[in-house]
Amino acid sequence: MIHVAVSGAAGRMGRTLVHLILEAEDLALAGALEAKGHPSLGNDAGELAGAGECGVRVSDALPETLDVLVDFSQADAAVERADACAEREVGCVVGTTGFSREQRKRVVAAAERTAVVLSPNMSVGVNVLFHAAADLARTLGPDYDIEIVEAHHRFKKDAPSGTALKLAEEIVEATGRNLADAAVHGRGPGHPPRKEGEIGIHAIRGGDIVGEHIVYYTALGERLELKHVAHTRETFARGALRAARWVADRGPGLYSMADVLGL
Repeated sequence: MIHVAVSGAAGRMGRTLVHLILEAEDLALAGALEAKGHPSLGNDAGELAGAGECGVRVSDALPETLDVLVDFSQADAAVERADACAEREVGCVVGTTGFSREQRKRVVAAAERTAVVLSPNMSVGVNVLFHAAADLARTLGPDYDIEIVEAHHRFKKDAPSGTALKLAEEIVEATGRNLADAAVHGRGPGHPPRKEGEIGIHAIRGGDIVGEHIVYYTALGERLELKHVAHTRETFARGALRAARWVADRGPGLYSMADVLGL
């Protein structure tokens, strides 16, 4: 039995994770975490998730018995949780996005002491998309213009999405470009014509869109599109729990979903 705690347990993703852990035969809900002062502290995590009372109360501290922490919280909280996991050599799956450069460095440093799976998107399909997007960009070559469009619900706090940025990172690595030079975030009045090698990254926010990502490869005379659509948050949660099972018996190191999937 793998003992799993969820950080950000009162959020949309956190509640989905709690529900799935309680349904799983090989996982046990060891803890449900939120920040100090959060209004959900002390509530039963199962009831918050709509799964019925489970006896695990929302807390602001790691539980004593713990194998893996799955974090879908805020960037500052995720950094603190990663540090705490490293101190106890507890595996950590980080699906939180919106890290600053310094915050990401701290998560990477935690991986020197414990196993950390860090990915902006835990969906199995999206991680296959990362792999395919890089291969396609490499194969098509510089004659194809690349644009990335992502769409999410109106409540998402970061833009562009971590997934869109990861797609761009995979593409520039595969094609020998520099992301800082290549990335163009949206276009508007007065913007100059498209330059060779640019990667346009565009964000849409509205309603309850769970997550959509499209990569356009366009040349004179034809266009290829790679598209992923998430229908429910369960796709991210199931991928995160797949990562939790994988990382539970790993040694220290920084891993990705590509490692989990063997890509």
